[in-house]
Amino acid sequence: MLDPQGLYAWEPKGLAVVDMALAQESAGLVMLYHFDGYIDAGETGDQVVERLTDSLPGQVVARFDHDRLVDYRARRPLLTFRRDRWSDYEVPTLDVRLLQDATGAPFLLLSGPEPDIEWERFAAAVREIVERLGVRLSVNFHGIPMGVPHTRPVGLTPHGNRTDLVPGHASPFDEAQVPGSAEALIEYRLAEAGHDVLGVAAHVPHYIARSAYPDAALTVLEAITAATGLVLPGVAHTLRTEAHRTQTEIDRQVQEGDEELVALVQGLEHQYDAAAGAEARGNMIAEPVDIPSADEIGREFERFLAEREGDG
Repeated sequence: MLDPQGLYAWEPKGLAVVDMALAQESAGLVMLYHFDGYIDAGETGDQVVERLTDSLPGQVVARFDHDRLVDYRARRPLLTFRRDRWSDYEVPTLDVRLLQDATGAPFLLLSGPEPDIEWERFAAAVREIVERLGVRLSVNFHGIPMGVPHTRPVGLTPHGNRTDLVPGHASPFDEAQVPGSAEALIEYRLAEAGHDVLGVAAHVPHYIARSAYPDAALTVLEAITAATGLVLPGVAHTLRTEAHRTQTEIDRQVQEGDEELVALVQGLEHQYDAAAGAEARGNMIAEPVDIPSADEIGREFERFLAEREGDG
């Protein structure tokens, strides 16, 4: 494997600010990371990243070489044509930023397009950054399509070697093979190297998985703040307002929908309530509940990815 340092470059000013922050944060920094391009039902991770970068002051600490990592023909960057010439170009950016929460506590955010190639080298580069910047916990997040109703609380599947930071959320399945991602590989390699890492996957109703679902993003954000101690009330307020508006619109569309859609939601509600009731009694086989198999979950992931690629 080629030297991972060839994939990124430090921003001297940002790095100096991090070193100053580390002098005050002896326990180390939290790094959140999410990449655009993989399974992200309900645009869950994208919404969290967008709200963080829009509302919090930040400074670039490291930049990845997007020209090496992004396949432009698979995900063509946008250029703006005005009258008789090209006037703007949206350069893909994959970088690490230093942000501050509402109390001034510093944390890192790694985000941008998911690399199309050199995943192992990229994962090794992220590990170098984690070790250089004194990261104590890395947290990734996204949404997954599930057979659940929008009328019930959003479920979570925590993963990684620090699932103890998100108590009370049992995994709905024992084993499943799904299409891989750079995000998951980084989690795997960081844990393998002995670093603390936590993943949070929100369960998004499969019938709205291709639309923005703020409820899932809000649930993920609340899990992140509970696990890390970060204070992000402004981001949470924005997502909560958007979630209320979206839920109202979904309810309206369901009520105006055909009988098949109404029956689908009611069936999912019954399944959810039966599973929740059995779990509360400590006996998941007390009632017959149709829990998706590992193969069904894998097929749902593949179908969601295929639809995304088709839209592209």
